[in-house]
Amino acid sequence: MGRNLATKILEEHLVSGELGPGKEIGISIDQTLTQDATGTMAYLQFEAMRIPRVKTKLSVSYVDHNTLQSGFENADDHRFLQSVAAKHGVYFSRPGNGICHQVHLERFAVPGETLLGSDSHTPTAGGLGMIAIGAGGLDVAVAMAGRPFYLTTPRILRIMLEGELGPWVSAKDVILAVLQKLSVKGGVGKIVEYTGPGVGSLSVPQRATITNMGAELGATTSIFPSDEVTRKFLRSQKREQVWTALAADEDAGYDETVVMDLSSLEPLIAQPHSPDNVTSVRELAGTPVDQVAIGSCTNSSYRELMTVAAILQGKTIPPNVSLVISPGSRQVYETIARSGALADLIASGARILESACGPCIGMGQSPPSKGVTLRTFNRNFVGRSGTKDALVYLVSPEVAAATALRGVITDPRDLGDPVEIPEVDEFEIDDRMILPPAEDPDSVEVIRGPNIKPLPLKDPLENLVSGEVLLKVEDNITTDHIMPAGAKILPLRSNIPAISDHVFEGVDPTFASRAKSAGGGFIVGGENYGQGSSREHAALAPMYLGVKAVFARSFARIHRANLINFGIVPLTFVDPADYERIQQGDALEIAGLREALVQNADVQVKDRTQNRTFEVRHGLSERQCEIVMAGGLLNYTRERA
Repeated sequence: MGRNLATKILEEHLVSGELGPGKEIGISIDQTLTQDATGTMAYLQFEAMRIPRVKTKLSVSYVDHNTLQSGFENADDHRFLQSVAAKHGVYFSRPGNGICHQVHLERFAVPGETLLGSDSHTPTAGGLGMIAIGAGGLDVAVAMAGRPFYLTTPRILRIMLEGELGPWVSAKDVILAVLQKLSVKGGVGKIVEYTGPGVGSLSVPQRATITNMGAELGATTSIFPSDEVTRKFLRSQKREQVWTALAADEDAGYDETVVMDLSSLEPLIAQPHSPDNVTSVRELAGTPVDQVAIGSCTNSSYRELMTVAAILQGKTIPPNVSLVISPGSRQVYETIARSGALADLIASGARILESACGPCIGMGQSPPSKGVTLRTFNRNFVGRSGTKDALVYLVSPEVAAATALRGVITDPRDLGDPVEIPEVDEFEIDDRMILPPAEDPDSVEVIRGPNIKPLPLKDPLENLVSGEVLLKVEDNITTDHIMPAGAKILPLRSNIPAISDHVFEGVDPTFASRAKSAGGGFIVGGENYGQGSSREHAALAPMYLGVKAVFARSFARIHRANLINFGIVPLTFVDPADYERIQQGDALEIAGLREALVQNADVQVKDRTQNRTFEVRHGLSERQCEIVMAGGLLNYTRERA
């Protein structure tokens, strides 16, 4: 039997272990990326390893999340990021140059290479044939130090595409259809590989939209082949020299296969408050909206914004609707400006934002209270928009533009003939906003503002661990629930003592103070605990508050890894009914925890409040056990340096 594409790339980068179900492997990392919400901590961690220069083929630091400078904190952190990048061999994409995933796709992604990014939507580059994986900042720091990235061998899920998209149907509808079928847990432990005759009809930006939202499936990553479409895209970026043809063998085997007929799809919409709560736009047509937001790393390419401009050309947004647009990169921004499309957008009444994440992470443009907002983004979790009671829907740019035009949810097929946007054969390339690392790193002084506090470390794991259940939460708790983002909190990302005061703030405002008073303790969660963003602060800040272990029915991949990286033990219930029995406030005790880890045994937990014992399972590899016992990955790495 032949090999699928994902397996080929993993095998070429395999440095530890062997590919097999449930087996831990280590792969070499060619490229890394960070963004400023996670990058400051990642570079503090890299500095702590005392390695003078990164050892990857390429590392890039982007500023795209925290560009709203309402105080000194963000501006100070940007100076830190620029100076630390220059000193340690990292390229620096300046504020305003664009969203990391859009810029990386344009300027740096290479088919067949591996990319590790401190952002959960790093799989965007899978649209260009990379194995691109989102991870916590500490994992990225370790990769920059030249160490492997470890993961459990993923299962390979093939999605075979047939046919072609019909009029007014877009790549966003493809991934929404996949989410509708598989759910936000459908990709956990898997790489999603797209194959079939329908692949050739999709451009690289369309493919990138699909792989971007593979993160919402919980997938390790998603990948498309590298073909003539890929070659054409790279040629338009004047990077054809990095192209290589990559595809699965004709007789390749897969763990699962899903067949999707592109021609059968219609415009879709994800309803509040989950990306898999999907229905047809027709079902909700006529619903009044207050706001439409177009952009994000999912849908802000040249073709998408040109399509929006063509729909709005010569028309005016109704007074009851606010329309905001964020171009994905400076290249996109400049190109639509030269074409005249930017003037059409402005004339329609659209508010043009900078090339950054912005509203997607609650950084400005929050909708009104109880407002209905349609967004071309990737997540619609409660409160993520910055307005807790807002109703956030996820749609394609075509649906967003049609809705903005009419003021109610609108199927774009009602607009008549679809707009045709010719592809650009060659973009004007201007990389002046990407700064190369310093030729003389010794001459660079790293600039640290007063908000950058020392990196907190955890002591080695004790054998006897006790404390109370500080909080019990339900299924599908996201990292937004655990560590909120937004304009108020994100500027504190390099100040762990300050940001820790906001842990679980939207769930229980008393959590941080109670955790401090109790000297730490435990958290209990349901299924898919920690889904969503890769933000390691959702593990780092609870660690600072003294959280020792998290009990859950199941964990999202990145968050589980982040818990391990910061010495918090992730434990799953052997009997799922124990989740129902355990209560917030229960006093728990785990004796012999280190022995259980070393012996790979189930862990006995004594619930002193209920006077009963239950079992949990750690499921850690030998390496992960050593990390947890050392007090986290940074301690573990420094011990072995």
